[in-house]
Amino acid sequence: MELVTFLIDFILHVDKHLEVFVQTYGAWVYALLFLIIFVETGVVVMPFLPGDSLLFVVGAMCGVGLMSLPLSIGLLWAAAVLGNQSNYTLGRYFGPRVFQWEDSRYFNKKAFDQAHAFYEKYGGITIVAARFMPFLRTFAPFVAGVAQMTRSKFSFFDVTGGALWVGGIVTAGYFFGSVPWVKSNLDKIIWAMILIPGLFVLFGAWKSRRKAPSA
Repeated sequence: MELVTFLIDFILHVDKHLEVFVQTYGAWVYALLFLIIFVETGVVVMPFLPGDSLLFVVGAMCGVGLMSLPLSIGLLWAAAVLGNQSNYTLGRYFGPRVFQWEDSRYFNKKAFDQAHAFYEKYGGITIVAARFMPFLRTFAPFVAGVAQMTRSKFSFFDVTGGALWVGGIVTAGYFFGSVPWVKSNLDKIIWAMILIPGLFVLFGAWKSRRKAPSA
């Protein structure tokens, strides 16, 4: 229970926790950040870890000289890419084994073929866009693996999406994190970065469910 309480507090006050960690452990903060981003993107059961808000705070700390901007972007981009690769590999490995019998009640061959066709056609934009959506970015690479999206195509959009996500949000934090209004409202900005993308995901899911009966 204490661990859950700490995780919630860390997610909602990541700026304060990260600043204390930098001051206490110095360069070890890079290892912690790599681990958080890798696990958030690479372990399908850990979608609740901070992503967008963490990257923004890292950028803000780079802006005031507490961390290195090039090192932070390079390291977190590598973590994001490797995390997605891990997640994709898990989906590609376990998918066929979970649904290994074509005639079983757990496997719908037609649905599988449709998912594969969708990811081959639209998987690229899905992988890139999902980077900016909490929860979705954790599941999208796993589903791409299950749907047998080709590794080369997935890797191209994984690298591209990772660069846009990490580079874009860290840079935004670097330039705007020290703005007085942003600093005084950082807790609200963190809440917004968690809730707004989440609302888009929920709205999309609700809209899909409404369309389903008429399909």
